[in-house]
Amino acid sequence: MSAVLRLCTSCDGADIAALQAAVDAAGLRAQVEPQSCMNACANPVSLALQGTGRATYFFAGVDPVTDRADIIATLRTYLEAPGGWIEDATACGRLRFCLQGRVPALD
Repeated sequence: MSAVLRLCTSCDGADIAALQAAVDAAGLRAQVEPQSCMNACANPVSLALQGTGRATYFFAGVDPVTDRADIIATLRTYLEAPGGWIEDATACGRLRFCLQGRVPALD
């Protein structure tokens, strides 16, 4: 299983390489991709988690540096959850309060 973590780069410059290094160091199969505006400019920085056949999650108000451990924990929880559908977000730390939406996977 793998995922794509899309990180908004329009409102606040995010260090994609540093986040990718953290993902790799955690042994997670995910690609961090820069994404221009995801329309959450009132509450930067936004990020999305996506995966083929998996739910999509959208977060806003994330700090890619100070929330790095929570991003990794959320990504791990997402990859371990059947279909990416996270039932208990406790492990996600502060990111569970940044969640703006969850969209079921297309069948």
